[in-house]
Amino acid sequence: MRTRTTVYLDPALHRALKVKAAETGRTLSELLNELVRRGLSEDLEDLTAIAEREEEETLAFEEALRELSARGLI
Repeated sequence: MRTRTTVYLDPALHRALKVKAAETGRTLSELLNELVRRGLSEDLEDLTAIAEREEEETLAFEEALRELSARGLI
């Protein structure tokens, strides 16, 4: 099932999407759906990476600076 919606695009973006659609033989809807899926997929990857690192010990910025200074690196 598809849902119809109104999206307001910057005219330059709309023009670029129309050109890409024409060159690839796809519709604007197909391109936009793909772009939204890709963006949401990247968000899911980010959230998964954050969850996987949730148990890692954190290091405060101030402590990191102290360590670098103590080692003569800054």
